[in-house]
Amino acid sequence: MVRLDGERTPGFKLMLAILVGLALTIPLFSVWLLVYDRQNQMEKATSSITEGWGGAQTIDGPVLVIPYSATTTETSVENGHNVTRTHQERRELKLAPETVVASTEVNPQVRKRSIYQAVVYDAHVAGDATFALPSDFVRAGVDPSQLDFSKAELRFGLTDARGLGANPKIKADGVPLRLQPGGGSSGGRGFFAWLDASGIGAKPLAIHFDYNFRGNQSLSLMPNAGDTAWKVHSSWPSPSFAGAFLPDSPRVRPDGFDATYGIGNLALGRSLVSTSDPAAAPDPARVAIGEGEPQTQAQVAEISLIQPVDPYSQVDRATKYGFLFIGFTFLALLMFDVIGGVRVSPVEYLLMGAALVLFFVLLLAFAEVIGFTPAYVVASGAIAGLNTAYSAAVLGSWRRAAFIGALLIGLYAVLYILLSLEAFSLLIGSLLLFAALAGVMYATRRIDWGGRRDEEAIAQA
Repeated sequence: MVRLDGERTPGFKLMLAILVGLALTIPLFSVWLLVYDRQNQMEKATSSITEGWGGAQTIDGPVLVIPYSATTTETSVENGHNVTRTHQERRELKLAPETVVASTEVNPQVRKRSIYQAVVYDAHVAGDATFALPSDFVRAGVDPSQLDFSKAELRFGLTDARGLGANPKIKADGVPLRLQPGGGSSGGRGFFAWLDASGIGAKPLAIHFDYNFRGNQSLSLMPNAGDTAWKVHSSWPSPSFAGAFLPDSPRVRPDGFDATYGIGNLALGRSLVSTSDPAAAPDPARVAIGEGEPQTQAQVAEISLIQPVDPYSQVDRATKYGFLFIGFTFLALLMFDVIGGVRVSPVEYLLMGAALVLFFVLLLAFAEVIGFTPAYVVASGAIAGLNTAYSAAVLGSWRRAAFIGALLIGLYAVLYILLSLEAFSLLIGSLLLFAALAGVMYATRRIDWGGRRDEEAIAQA
């Protein structure tokens, strides 16, 4: 790998550049770990900011619960004889509303602590629901004469009851109800009210609800009615719609968004009537707010109030292109070394590569304070200027150093485009690598990488 005259062969110089590049994978990997660590710190700080405010909220209900008595039989063997015993058991008939029409106003705000921030919101939900006793509810296996309408409960679910505002207003047929804490007399999350539903057999029961709650990050609705109409308005400009149901033609504007949901019972795939029979399927409404069988997947319409730019995910994506920066810069130095006759030592490769790795550390540090785009401009300008000035001394010419500087500026510009156009990043990156490889192959097509031609010429002489 060294010619007879003591000069390193081009192939040997290439191997040195590759070895230095591989050595730089260690600090580059450390930068990835640093981004991960800072992101974890951000999540902990966000949790501390929102602590006590209310978590991601899922609203559910109303659900009308009517207790009833059921006779059960149990057969056992005693002294060689089958003994059958019967006893009365208290169960619950859960009746979902025929229709629910609700509207929600979400007022977001950004709360900050040091360099970290979190999005929280105050929400106001109001609406009407209509309950009716289905004519075929006996299919659920309930004896109508065993229903105790006088001890019915109207239940509303809320994932984090700490965020519930003061004095929720619930009316049944225009009569205000006195509310109780919890998701019902049998426990749960939210609030409920006792009422006498004796008249539901003669005419539908009209419910009006109006209450406030607080939360952060996301708001979800667990639809359970025959027909659910839900309108949401907010001044947050960057919502994310997810869950099992999506809004009909949502309108997202710079000053907020409007979303309208229309969900029918057939889309939910369950009956409006369910019981607490142990043999029956778990109640989806209770699963939605953290109870019941964990394997049951709740169907919700979810709206997340996302941050438009997450600096940590952006820096993480940028760091994955670190090898591209190191490779192109080392390739340019190698071309000056092999073609231009300027000898570049491994230490000089290492120092310039370390500066390229430092770019990502600077990007992360500045992005936490001033945002990703300004941080990108500051960090790229600093590293491009540093490596340009150093390469002027290494290459012995400001003209050659200007080429290195232009290369770095071009790479940083391309990287920013790749980060902005996520859908086309692979296409642009692959085309860039193809163009670079083609250029290198053309420029080095006559280079004697192993020094064999010079050795043969000397031997023949």
